[in-house]
Amino acid sequence: MSARGGDRFFIITGGPGAGKTTLIEALRERGLQTMPEAGRAIIQHQVAIGGNALPWADRELFAELMLSWEMRSYAEAQTLEGTIFFDRGVPDVLGYRRLCGLPIAAHCERAAANLRYAPRVFVAPPWREIFAADTERRQTAGEAEATYEALVHVYSTLGYELVELPRADVADRVRFVQAHLAIHHG
Repeated sequence: MSARGGDRFFIITGGPGAGKTTLIEALRERGLQTMPEAGRAIIQHQVAIGGNALPWADRELFAELMLSWEMRSYAEAQTLEGTIFFDRGVPDVLGYRRLCGLPIAAHCERAAANLRYAPRVFVAPPWREIFAADTERRQTAGEAEATYEALVHVYSTLGYELVELPRADVADRVRFVQAHLAIHHG
């Protein structure tokens, strides 16, 4: 499986609780195409069936399911036209593995090399004022910041240019993303 999202597959990444999913939902409400986050859905599914592929149970299995989810999302996006926003992407799996001290297997590196997204990645910085733990998000604010750092490292290492989202309300973040796309696509 080799593909290029070129200039139309945009990732929004960052640590947990930084407003990524809220931004993705706002973009979707404005008629833009989006792909959902893997982690939260996998946790919900695994809890519902009593599964073990959870970040607090079997991190290796959880990472493998996230990789499969992200690869499926990428393949689905290739069947769509236009700009698509991803709530995380394949490189996030490498960041998760790095954060957890799990080895980054060759197949994960191949997936990140073969499934490329737009060169600019939007990254939500840690934002303690909006961070909140919940049923699926059990990390502390400090762990969220460590996740952010791991992701910045991985995306930079993979040659992506990180565009930091402002710590602003969702409407301002939507305008920021749209303005940024207009500058680079207009």
